[in-house]
Amino acid sequence: MSRGVKISAALVAAFVIAVGTILVVTRTGGDSDASAAGGTAAVVRADSHRISSAPDGSPVFVEFLDFECEACRAVYPAIEELRAEYGDRISFVVRYFPLPGHFNSERAARAVEAAARQGRFEQMYQRMYDTQPEWGEQQVPMDDVFRGYAVDLGLDMAAFDAAYADPATAARIAADVADGEGLGVTGTPSFFFDGQRFEPSTYQDLTDAFDAALD
Repeated sequence: MSRGVKISAALVAAFVIAVGTILVVTRTGGDSDASAAGGTAAVVRADSHRISSAPDGSPVFVEFLDFECEACRAVYPAIEELRAEYGDRISFVVRYFPLPGHFNSERAARAVEAAARQGRFEQMYQRMYDTQPEWGEQQVPMDDVFRGYAVDLGLDMAAFDAAYADPATAARIAADVADGEGLGVTGTPSFFFDGQRFEPSTYQDLTDAFDAALD
């Protein structure tokens, strides 16, 4: 492979498997069509979290994700590879979309958002995927586990605790969900590229789209 970042066969296979499960994990409730018709949904907003920022006018890749979603975790290494190769030319944006069937997904998003208030969004975002097998698919609150991650990151814990419990944090996450539903998102991971829904079947679909946009 001629790309600057060598993509392993296992990583590509994981991406294909994860993409194949997207339609299985869905969000229920809400009227996506009505929200979209209202014209208020946005793919990216000024406060959306960017894990890489390319120059103004560059293409933008957006992922709506759920930190407890196994498909999102399977895709995560591929996104990191893409970001390593294209992150200086394409902006990568992350938006929250916790699914109601995942007991701790909204809590995980609040922990990430609380870390973001201290400038540590990316570190907590990565920590959630790296540790998902330890806390995912549990039917009891994992608040203490997430708080431990904040301690490990050296965060101001009084500020973290306040942000974690702040209704504004939950509202920030709900705003991402509302945009996702308005755009027709029902499952995770869901992707948008340059403002349009993008449903890749393979890793190559992503790199081909990126390369075409950059030509």
